[in-house]
Amino acid sequence: MNNNILTKREKEVFELLIKNKTTKEIAQQLYISEKTVRNHISNSMQKLGVKGRAGAVIELLKLGEIKL
Repeated sequence: MNNNILTKREKEVFELLIKNKTTKEIAQQLYISEKTVRNHISNSMQKLGVKGRAGAVIELLKLGEIKL
């Protein structure tokens, strides 16, 4: 499996998500719109073949893509 499944930005979004940030807070911190944040999350879930943010987080942790 490709080691760089997610883009740098998608990883940044999930790193903030696991810090319990809201979509709005992530958008503000990364200077992007909330819609873009949601797009990054849904693109990531598609790439990972999971449903839901929690599933994506678990998969990314297993793959070593993000750290707690």
